[in-house]
Amino acid sequence: MRKTIVALGLFLLTGFAFEGRAAEPADAGAQLQALVGKVKAKLQQGEVTEQVLAAELKEFDTLLAEHQGEKTEAVARILYMKAMLYLQVLDDTEKATQLAKQLKLDFPETELGKGADKLVESISQQAEARKIQRSLAVGSKFPDFAEKDLEGKPLSVAGLAGKVVLVDFWATWCGPCIAELPNVLAAYEKHHARGFEIIGISLDKDRERLEQFLKDRKMTWPQYFDGLGWQCKLAGKYGVNAIPATYLLDKEGKIIAKDLRGDALEQAVAKALN
Repeated sequence: MRKTIVALGLFLLTGFAFEGRAAEPADAGAQLQALVGKVKAKLQQGEVTEQVLAAELKEFDTLLAEHQGEKTEAVARILYMKAMLYLQVLDDTEKATQLAKQLKLDFPETELGKGADKLVESISQQAEARKIQRSLAVGSKFPDFAEKDLEGKPLSVAGLAGKVVLVDFWATWCGPCIAELPNVLAAYEKHHARGFEIIGISLDKDRERLEQFLKDRKMTWPQYFDGLGWQCKLAGKYGVNAIPATYLLDKEGKIIAKDLRGDALEQAVAKALN
């Protein structure tokens, strides 16, 4: 269900991009809005597949055929939204890439067509991130790293062998991260003495702001920081494209759980320490 909610949010956000635009010949924009409305309705009902959306996918093609020869932004957006549907909802990066390339060929003079190369690159990056994420399954060994923390000290999972470790990708500017912080702090304060450790991986760009935040919130565990934001070296290594993202590791460095929230984190840590 969480995947459906996320997909709906992304598709809603993308859909808003064309709302409010002036109507094009034959109301291509209005027709697309109506079609996206049908897709949203199905998304709100729960998990969807290509088969479930067969009628809507066919309607995208019908609209493109109806407006064949119109090289406008509104018609280009029909093809663009079909690509987003495959990417964000159906998780089919291959089909999304094909449609993005078609966008460049069919609508080269539109803004969407001109941005197709960047879209293809973005899809490729997302596909690689998802591949990495799928490899980090519960029960698998967490791939280690060897870096330096904010204080210049060696930082790695191996350096905490025999401990239960939470690897936490976060940032001071991330609302959901800050909302979850009290639970992380509570778990650390309760179980640190028994062998619970945290490795923070910050996606911040401002070192001074980060250091002040850590001091104010009494976050004493080590932090990795390279100042690159979303281009953070370790975020790329582990396919992180949304935060907070967390991995709870057992004493052998195997993944126990991912993205625990609220009381679930403390309970999982207590169980792993017993």
